[in-house]
Amino acid sequence: MADLSDIITSKVRVKILELFLSDINEMYHVRGIVRKTKEEINAVRRELNRLHKAGILKNEARGNRLYYWIRKDYSFFGDLIAIVAKSKGLGKGIIENSKKIGKIVFVMFSGKFVRGKPRKKDDEVDILVVGDVVLPELATLIRQEETLRGQEINYTVMSRDEYEFRKKRRDPFLLGILSRSRVMIIGDEEELVS
Repeated sequence: MADLSDIITSKVRVKILELFLSDINEMYHVRGIVRKTKEEINAVRRELNRLHKAGILKNEARGNRLYYWIRKDYSFFGDLIAIVAKSKGLGKGIIENSKKIGKIVFVMFSGKFVRGKPRKKDDEVDILVVGDVVLPELATLIRQEETLRGQEINYTVMSRDEYEFRKKRRDPFLLGILSRSRVMIIGDEEELVS
């Protein structure tokens, strides 16, 4: 399974990036990062300084603590968050169990879902799965993620034929899903929307 450690050689840097990218709205102080990553404080400080100098993290002193958070305006923010979405949590589970789940053509997570933002409307879809899917297998993975997140995940499953039919008919439900930001977990985005 590919992940950040394939392109970043520092184990500590990978853990720090995964921590910040798994909850992009969270701020962490140095000791909190040390506790969460279970790494040595000097190694954590060194990597935080490197990530700050690279422009990936921002920091701010509050009292006697220095807090860090991820910069959402960083040039490769979207790319990093997509890598983490595929290599951790539900994305990783779907990829690793794709044979058990069925013949999957596309799996798409909404941008809000990946970024941990709440849905504005109850009918917004967090995950779109296209293919011949074994629903109980997929539902098990999604229930596990719901338990971790403490919230319901709104997902839609379609066969390839149903997806193509709805796309040709310009179905408002499907167009609503495709018009929003997304991260492709399985499949080609160009093929999904064209």
